[in-house]
Amino acid sequence: MSHIALYRAWRPQTFRDMVGQQHVVQTLQNAIRERRISHAYLFNGPRGTGKTSAAKIMAKAVNCIEGPTPEPCNVCDACTGIASGSIMDVVEIDAASNRGIDEIRDIRDKVRYAPTEVRYKVYIIDEVHMLTSEAFNALLKTLEEPPAHVIFILATTEPHKLPATIVSRCQRFDFRQVGLEQQTERLRRICEEENIAADDDALAYIARLSDGGMRDAISLLEQVAAFADERVTLDQAVDVTGGMVAEQFAGLAEAVRNRDVAAIMALTEGLMQAGKSADKCIENLIYYFRDLLLLKLVPGQHAGTERIVDPERFRSMAESFSKERLFQMIDTLNRYQNEMRHAAQPQTLFEVALMKICTMPEPGGDTADSASASAVARETASSSEVLLLQQRVDTLERRLEQLMHAGGGGPASGVAAPPPSAGARGGARNGGAAFGARGGGSSVSPSIAKVKLEPFVGARGGEEFGRVRAKWPEVLQRVKEAGVSVHAWLINGEPVSAVDDQVLLAFKNTIHRETTEKPANRDVIERVLQAVFGRPVRFQTVMQKDWQAAEGGAPDAAAEPLQWQAEEPQASGRPEWVEEAIQLFGEELVVIVDDESKS
Repeated sequence: MSHIALYRAWRPQTFRDMVGQQHVVQTLQNAIRERRISHAYLFNGPRGTGKTSAAKIMAKAVNCIEGPTPEPCNVCDACTGIASGSIMDVVEIDAASNRGIDEIRDIRDKVRYAPTEVRYKVYIIDEVHMLTSEAFNALLKTLEEPPAHVIFILATTEPHKLPATIVSRCQRFDFRQVGLEQQTERLRRICEEENIAADDDALAYIARLSDGGMRDAISLLEQVAAFADERVTLDQAVDVTGGMVAEQFAGLAEAVRNRDVAAIMALTEGLMQAGKSADKCIENLIYYFRDLLLLKLVPGQHAGTERIVDPERFRSMAESFSKERLFQMIDTLNRYQNEMRHAAQPQTLFEVALMKICTMPEPGGDTADSASASAVARETASSSEVLLLQQRVDTLERRLEQLMHAGGGGPASGVAAPPPSAGARGGARNGGAAFGARGGGSSVSPSIAKVKLEPFVGARGGEEFGRVRAKWPEVLQRVKEAGVSVHAWLINGEPVSAVDDQVLLAFKNTIHRETTEKPANRDVIERVLQAVFGRPVRFQTVMQKDWQAAEGGAPDAAAEPLQWQAEEPQASGRPEWVEEAIQLFGEELVVIVDDESKS
């Protein structure tokens, strides 16, 4: 007789043979005992936890000659026939290879016929999540109201991929990962029955590698037993599976603790020469530091640290690391593990990860580093404040310059800019210390407007304007986040040209242009422009018809002349632009001068 793999030979044949699924076994046995058998079951859980085995045991239990019975006898024709697969009324379907609508239609057509050999027709559909949407729709009605002699058992590892209409028509059972102690005990029993000599620590190591899957654990046991000469030892199990022993973990952890990069490189090279895979090494190292962290945070807890073989040695190693550093190292290793899945050189990435955790500073940093960082932060904040103040000074100077061009005679009152502004001092020397609020004001000369627009006309198709247009949507979005009302006015203008650090905006309506020019709104917009372009950028405004006239070379008379209208006095008796200056710099920095008193 040919050899049968251990996991097949030791496949559970009764409910009591199942390991770690007592909550499922008890529910199914009680349902059979009380004759409350459902028409559809859904078994889901990790691989190797007994879903398909439980389905076959269920089929034997309901069709046993002594049943339906909580435990099949495994000696009657029905039980032996179902176990060997010779009973045609118990059908096991692999949905991964029979996933189409035609296979489900075949089932739907055959369920109407009564079973010929046993009591119930049982359809076991494994990996049911692989069925197509059309196949699920075809199965839906049959699954909801099958004949009384039909039982459906669906098995899957990914229940989230099943339609809710399918899940709601089944009794759902969640299979769990088998515990470490239960797996070890099962492996020990198999070794005794198969005459395999094995050390307990080797069996515990094999159980840990299986991630809660009993089938994986039995397969690993058979592989290690084939490698071993007389007795399965821990070292042999580690060699076969490509894992790392505790001494190698301790060596790496000690080198990381001592910040010894040379030792880390030597240990890494030894692991690679021994045929260890980089991804498996970094995964095991994450588990190792995780266990150190648990020992440090919960010293008396042993439930979550089954991998620890020598608690005293682990505890002494855990004391040499701070919990903050362990958290950082686990985060770093996890990030490199994710990157390693797509890396062309995983060994190099593993070495970089180890050097990273070896050289990372202690959480909290050095005192000098903290002081330096604080000084840099203060310097950055101070520079930002100075830059903001300079922008406000520039804004006021532009307003004063506009008033200088608009004023024609002796004003009744005026504003003197603060001394730090050279432009303001120059304006005062030229008779611009006070600017008029005469009765109606005067028009701006057409030639002046043309001179201002000429640089923008020449640069309207330049590279700088292209960058402005490309980033203008971002500017609008950031202005909207800074202030919705400012965005509502600005969106009515569009950039038409850019020269150096100035952007020209054209507006169709005067009210939109004037409101955008208000100092508070200008401050918001220019702060956003600086953030987007990485340097101080100012904006100028023009009426769209004036820009079109200048762009097309039309005579200046065709464009509506730019005018400066006299501001109506506020309730305080001061013009609006004086109030804006006070709002920008405060009353302590703005001096109001009466030129008539001087004369």
